[in-house]
Amino acid sequence: MGNPHDRERDKGSEAAAAAAVYSRPLLALYDTLVLGAVCRAVWRCPPEEMLALYDRHVSDRHLDIGPGTGYFLDRCRFPTGPPQITLVDLNPTVLATAQRRIARYGPRALCRDVLRPMELEGRRFTSAALNFVLHCLPSGAPAKFAVFDHLLPHLEPGAQVFGSTVLAHGVRHTAVSRLHLRECVRRGVLNNSEDSLELLDKALGSRFERHHIRVRGTVALFDATI
Repeated sequence: MGNPHDRERDKGSEAAAAAAVYSRPLLALYDTLVLGAVCRAVWRCPPEEMLALYDRHVSDRHLDIGPGTGYFLDRCRFPTGPPQITLVDLNPTVLATAQRRIARYGPRALCRDVLRPMELEGRRFTSAALNFVLHCLPSGAPAKFAVFDHLLPHLEPGAQVFGSTVLAHGVRHTAVSRLHLRECVRRGVLNNSEDSLELLDKALGSRFERHHIRVRGTVALFDATI
């Protein structure tokens, strides 16, 4: 058996490499290229679907894991104002990009690895989003769903957890989406070759009081309540 410390280092290196994909040049194109073109034409799930998740479930004490460019936080409707927002990502460039975009809310940005237990400065949240996060996490399914275990201690009773992820199995792929998925996995942009609708459903069902998954194209849109 290998040294457990070596395995932890390997996991950390994989997570850092996955996060590093989202460089400043890619983030500059992300809204147009990924959300605008790829989501609509390849994954067949327009960004309005993800925005609707935010509008339904976001709260005034919100944790956003993997906020990307801050696109959805910039556009969603918060139930009360002003909200308290904490951004979590392993990539400082992502955090700075999103924090700048929603500066009007004064968000807190924390550099954390969600595949490990997180310290979030004692804050507790009534909503948390993982939008297009699970398909990027380097651990294979079902190990990557430990992100939910690391999230739960920071949530208030009744908190809403929601997000979306591109799946490799259990959804209907086209020839184009299958080819694009394989290329993204090869380049390390996505790490979801084992991710399935069944595994996601089991992960949510074993951790939350209630959950719901809706499939749009190759994307699973989910929400859950503790």
